[in-house]
Amino acid sequence: MQCADIFFLKADICQLGLDQRKVNMLARDYCTDPIKPVILSHHMLQGLKKGQEKMSKSDPDSAIFMEDTEKDVIRKISKGYCPEMEVAGNPIIDYAKSIVLPAFDNEWDVVINNDAGKITKTYRSYEELEADFKSGFLHPKDLKEAVAKGVNKLLQPVRNHFANDPYAKNLLETIKRW
Repeated sequence: MQCADIFFLKADICQLGLDQRKVNMLARDYCTDPIKPVILSHHMLQGLKKGQEKMSKSDPDSAIFMEDTEKDVIRKISKGYCPEMEVAGNPIIDYAKSIVLPAFDNEWDVVINNDAGKITKTYRSYEELEADFKSGFLHPKDLKEAVAKGVNKLLQPVRNHFANDPYAKNLLETIKRW
């Protein structure tokens, strides 16, 4: 069925997660058209809950959606699984590494509350952020607040578009009703 979608939609480009790569490549193999669809496979973000290898649309609290409000993003990320000093299987670290740091060209300010008081540290690489997290210098609460702020900053232009463009607003409302 997933292969059929590509042909039914007459897609020239298929952009999905790595978990869908095999079915997309199968579609290319079955394609009789001389111009085959381009397959773009990308990293899958972990779900925000413990043990979720990837986000799930069936569990709205396991993922951030483009139509989420600022409060939704803060709530979901603040509840997200983020064990102190653990990087493996940590979805908040995954969001920082895969979305926020790259989006801000590896120059991301994070407010850290520690024994010395409140400081702002600028992270210029994922390795630096990971080292601070693993050492306990960067606490999960501070990381969650910074990730939520970063994600909200990235989503705000999308929210503005759907709020201010009548066609886009109607389209989103129609899709939500379905």
